[in-house]
Amino acid sequence: MIDAATYFAAKLAHETDPSDVYAAQKAGESLTLVDVRSDEAWRQGRISGAVHLPYREIAARAAEEIPLGTPVVVYCWSPGCNAGTRGALEFARLGYEVREMIGGYEYWVREGQPTENDEGALPRTFDPLTMVVQG
Repeated sequence: MIDAATYFAAKLAHETDPSDVYAAQKAGESLTLVDVRSDEAWRQGRISGAVHLPYREIAARAAEEIPLGTPVVVYCWSPGCNAGTRGALEFARLGYEVREMIGGYEYWVREGQPTENDEGALPRTFDPLTMVVQG
């Protein structure tokens, strides 16, 4: 059994959230954001700048598409979806530095961060239940 401090430190080492990922992108930090959802979900909407690699295909495709040593952040739909965890596990098994973005696409959208689909940028909305909205 581990103590609380060890547990939470380990959790933070392997998770991140939409606000921190967006801040890292804006700061120019090196990371590859990976959408592990289905093709249909990807076409409906995704985080701008993300790479699409469904979690079931990571073992076969990751090494060809994302250089080992590249920090990876994975996301799926929402807190109710465990595809992000499945994707993170696959990347970890391959030796990548990987974190899961908690909240997934849902919370990215709710925080008003940039999204797009095949037609281009999607409208940005800001949900006061997930963030402070400046008026």
